[in-house]
Amino acid sequence: RQRDSLYEQTVKTGTVSLNYFRNNARIPLLKDNILNLNTLIKEAASVEGLLYATIVDRGELIRAHTDPALIGTMLEISDTAKISRDGDISYFNFTLPDGPHVLNLFAPVTFKDVALGEVHVGISLDFIKKQIYKESVFIIILSLFIVLLGIAISILIGIGFSRPISRLVLATQEIGKGNFHYKIEMIRKDEFGDLATAFNYMTQELWKKLCLQQSFGRYISPEVLEMIMAHPEDSWLKGSRSEASILFTDVRGFTAYAETRQPEEVVEALNEYFGIATKCILEYGGYIDKFIGDAVLGIFGVPIHQADHSERAVRAAVALQRQLKTAGQYGNVLLSKIGIGINAGVVVSGNLGSQVKMEYTVIGDSVNIAARINNLAGPGEIIVSKEIYESVKQTFSMKQLPPKKIKGKSAFIEVYQVLGEKKGQVHA
Repeated sequence: RQRDSLYEQTVKTGTVSLNYFRNNARIPLLKDNILNLNTLIKEAASVEGLLYATIVDRGELIRAHTDPALIGTMLEISDTAKISRDGDISYFNFTLPDGPHVLNLFAPVTFKDVALGEVHVGISLDFIKKQIYKESVFIIILSLFIVLLGIAISILIGIGFSRPISRLVLATQEIGKGNFHYKIEMIRKDEFGDLATAFNYMTQELWKKLCLQQSFGRYISPEVLEMIMAHPEDSWLKGSRSEASILFTDVRGFTAYAETRQPEEVVEALNEYFGIATKCILEYGGYIDKFIGDAVLGIFGVPIHQADHSERAVRAAVALQRQLKTAGQYGNVLLSKIGIGINAGVVVSGNLGSQVKMEYTVIGDSVNIAARINNLAGPGEIIVSKEIYESVKQTFSMKQLPPKKIKGKSAFIEVYQVLGEKKGQVHA
């Protein structure tokens, strides 16, 4: 388009020049005034892209020319030139002996319809090509500059995006490794800044959840922990009445035992005992409510309802005494002094405490009775209430003990000693 436009502009310029010469050459050509004709022609040298201009008479004799050496010679037009016409202006293309390509425009000079001669102007076609070449080079350079500028801007934008993304990927990897203390230091007022803030908040919440899982998970079974973590706002946290079995363990003669030993030895022996008790209670689906001095309080049936919570509690107690007996063979005499008491009944379970400190626990008369029954158990014994007996008598062998009077109760209560699981019972 630029080439065609430039060609049309050049032809228009040549046509204007041609008409100018033709209109002003009539009188000098009629009078054969060579001086005026050549003065007129010299003005053509200032027009860009115009190679020559010449005026010839009727006999094709050159009377004026931009090249003075050609004045007085005959105008030669090749017989092979393809002449085209546009009104009274004719034109053809040819090549000069020294190589330039020319568009020759010519028109007759007339005076009162009498032909006096012709005016010819030569327009350089190579000039058009040179102009197009220059513009093409400029366009190419400009395009390359724009491309390089676009690449540079893309790289800068890419770096601006990739660096925060890389930091987020690194942070994700750290979180995957369990490093919940990892923080993204990214102060930006854009979406990446919001994402970094949200990510740091997420890691903080994950850390809190991990702390809850690691701490609370030491006292409850994996199933109970999974339920609690999945439903943290359920009613089990807010306090509710439930049927449960309460298991107490206690060391008989602990005060006398501790007086004759170093504190480090006592702590080591207690930790071994607590470890075995925790393992057995968790294994049968209970949770460790608390350690009370040398006593352990285990709960079955809350916060997850278990229809067989009494059986689970007795099985945990039997397994506990069995493992304590086995472990006691290696020198820890404390393990042979453990008595266990179990009761079942209604308890209130939930979060109890103050704004400063709270704990999940159970309260109720059934818990108090379980503690009193535990006081009746001698070393290595398991004593249960009538409620437990009625629930598991088909599974475990029991020996009924004389009714006992316990603190806080006016009436005697029936208690039973667990002797073991009945033969032929299959425990899944």
